[in-house]
Amino acid sequence: MTSMKLRQTKLFTYMLILSMLSLEGCGIYSFTGASIPPGVTTFQVNFFENQAGNKPGSTVEPGLDNEFTIALQDLIMNQTNLDLVTADGQLIYEGEIKEYSVTPMSATAQITAAQNRLKMSVAFRFINTKLEDDNFSRTYSFFYDFPAELQVFDVKDAAHKEIFDRITQDIFNDTLAKW
Repeated sequence: MTSMKLRQTKLFTYMLILSMLSLEGCGIYSFTGASIPPGVTTFQVNFFENQAGNKPGSTVEPGLDNEFTIALQDLIMNQTNLDLVTADGQLIYEGEIKEYSVTPMSATAQITAAQNRLKMSVAFRFINTKLEDDNFSRTYSFFYDFPAELQVFDVKDAAHKEIFDRITQDIFNDTLAKW
């Protein structure tokens, strides 16, 4: 009985060592899916100025630019081991908020809005100082639908969370996950 336990212990030890070695071989893999280019250790997120007021139908939401900039910084810091810097970053994230608007989405029988949509669009630019082929510009948009009897103020926190989560994750996927 003791030799059976000894064999089981040896087998368990071998399996443990084998699994540790296989994980060691995955050194560049990240559980968040980030694929950080070799030699890159820093990133910079420039302030995303809110220029939505320049587009007809859009409104300027005070603090929106700061909230979005911080949301993007936080996502990258939480999903990578890159260091956030304020200048000379190896990966540079920049852009402007181009649209922040509320539009009616569906009507009632009394021809009034039943549901509204808050939409935000961001003109985005990515600069990889180590690999210029990765540089690109793109517009990202997302929305949040809410009942017409509510005001934007009533849903702002939930709307911003959902919109920011989607846009920042799309930016992350296109710049670091390459999905």
